[in-house]
Amino acid sequence: MLKYLIVFLISMVPLIELRVAVPVAIEMGLPILPSYIVAIIGNMLPMPFIFFFARKVLEWGKDKPVIGGFFTFCLEKGHKGGEKLKEKAGNSLYWALFLFVGVPIPGTGAWTGTLAASILDMDFKKSVKAVVCGVILAGIIMGLGTKAVHLIFSLF
Repeated sequence: MLKYLIVFLISMVPLIELRVAVPVAIEMGLPILPSYIVAIIGNMLPMPFIFFFARKVLEWGKDKPVIGGFFTFCLEKGHKGGEKLKEKAGNSLYWALFLFVGVPIPGTGAWTGTLAASILDMDFKKSVKAVVCGVILAGIIMGLGTKAVHLIFSLF
């Protein structure tokens, strides 16, 4: 039970999220399907809070003395990135969000995707679907990648 809690908590951490939780679960010897489900739930739990409150917190803090510069940077970066994504994606904005979250490279997880959806004023339900599907895809990629690495190293 403790190992599943570790997987759950790792999957909630920004930037590493499910992308690290799935390989950790595999390394701990946990069964893949239950671990995968626990990691998805942990990764998605913060999503509503990020979607509905992160932008408000950033806007609130943008004119504060110590944190203002960083918060302003986050808002501007998110807005610029969002506008570029809108231009390139056109009507496929939710597909772009799905792929952004689903391709497991640093900085493209559920936290970042959800924040981008919030800054872009995207529909919450459609954003949830896109992010959940992206998280599922990222988990599959990370699980297969981890198993492939195990297979390669077992040959030596």
